[in-house]
Amino acid sequence: MSFPLLTVTAAVPAVGAILTAAVPAARRTAAKWLALLVSLVTLVLAAVVLVRFEPGGDRYQLVESHSWIKDFGVRYELGVDGIGVALIALTALLIPFVILAGWHDADPLETKSSRWRPTQGFFALILMVEAMVILSFEATDVFLFYILFEAMLIPMYFLIGGFGDRAHSGSDENAAAQRSYAAVKFLLYNLVGGLIMLAAVIGLYVVAGNFSLTEIAEARASGQLEMATNTERLLFLGFFFAFAVKAPLWPLHTWLPNAMGEATAPVAVLITAVVDKVGTFAMLRFCLQLFPEASKWATPVIIALALVSIVYGALLAVGQRDIKRLVAYASISHFGFIIMGIFAMTTQGQSGATLYMVNHGISTAALMLVAGFLISRRGSRLIADYGGVQKVAPVLAGTFLIGGLATLSLPGLAPFVSEFLVLVGTFARYPVAGIIATTGIVLAALYTLVLYQRTMTGPVKTEEVRTMPDLRVRELVVVAPLIALLIFLGVFPKPLTDIVGPAVTHTMSDVQQKDPQPTVPIQNAEAAK
Repeated sequence: MSFPLLTVTAAVPAVGAILTAAVPAARRTAAKWLALLVSLVTLVLAAVVLVRFEPGGDRYQLVESHSWIKDFGVRYELGVDGIGVALIALTALLIPFVILAGWHDADPLETKSSRWRPTQGFFALILMVEAMVILSFEATDVFLFYILFEAMLIPMYFLIGGFGDRAHSGSDENAAAQRSYAAVKFLLYNLVGGLIMLAAVIGLYVVAGNFSLTEIAEARASGQLEMATNTERLLFLGFFFAFAVKAPLWPLHTWLPNAMGEATAPVAVLITAVVDKVGTFAMLRFCLQLFPEASKWATPVIIALALVSIVYGALLAVGQRDIKRLVAYASISHFGFIIMGIFAMTTQGQSGATLYMVNHGISTAALMLVAGFLISRRGSRLIADYGGVQKVAPVLAGTFLIGGLATLSLPGLAPFVSEFLVLVGTFARYPVAGIIATTGIVLAALYTLVLYQRTMTGPVKTEEVRTMPDLRVRELVVVAPLIALLIFLGVFPKPLTDIVGPAVTHTMSDVQQKDPQPTVPIQNAEAAK
């Protein structure tokens, strides 16, 4: 029996979460270092998975399969393709930075709310989320994936509701109420999506007789399993609805600004850069692979919803007065690009969407974490409370600028490559949609540069800003690698494209789509004379 590398990669943070939670209450620092060590070990294991994965090999590699609930055909079945490997690497990479950035976020406060800040619990919950997200990227059994898809809501609920942002303009009671509201809204939205998905999972089992993604997909491709048109469409809608809530896609997005606004900056990164990627990943893995005809049937409506997300999210980001809510609405716009790329049904679009998932995770992490450092110094999330920061904290301002420029997809930074591919892939099949989506780029430049201008430039407005320290060593350790990675992948994205390319080819084959041919004929030399 081969070494169960995928299981171990997910099990290490799960076991680490239990050990971290068990650290005595008085040993808070020991719990932090233990959580950081576990996250680094997980990163090493994810790197091993990345190295052992062969882009030109089988579609699913490092496969593990064991009987779990035999009577119902449920198996503990794991395997990774290029898309899953890339997202596992992203998750494992970001968690150590999340832990370092939140090093003091759960320290006890001398207030009534201090009971909500057990340090050990905070870091244990982060590790538990990491374990569930990694395992969801590995699961090839639909029922196993569903359990993970729902179970990760529990630790996220407590991270949002129990460890909220301390930079709240109201009283402690009002802040607690806002956190509770955001956490409950997050939970209810995702639970409703999950319940609808559960009905679709049961329906899929009734039709297919098992939960194995690979077996169902192979049976469909070979013609051994046929679904009635209406049945396939209903099942597709059940899966897609849950994934659209998680992603989030307009109009199912409203939980995200509340959750990111009330959570600490590291938890906000966990939400949008890690957990939300499960939704877009599942669209590629499950919707397109299990329901190819229904995916093509629903494409026009999904493209339209993605366009609304792009423009609507960017417009609301322009009008925000809260830094964290601005980043949240910007993320809604970016997820619109990702979903549009997936359902453009072109190689460039789906490759760009996959790269966008990775690059958005890195760029959003960089911007949000630097914003968190800024907010912790001033004690306010309001843009109007800043001004002139670059005069007193030039390194903080510089890293904030790079994170912002990555968010607007500046050429030379990683998100540009992915956004360009999404637009090219979309324009090839849906030129009008591609043209409309470019307005998101203009609006992104507007909200990013206005945010930087109002917070970082101009005169120093307040004494709190005048005495603001620059980034400390721990904070530089968090930000510098993310900035370096944004620049590296912006200049040389080939390592990522080589990994995801074959997986995208398989997905295009699932939906039986080929890239459109150019509509403008190429004139030969004789015709040109």
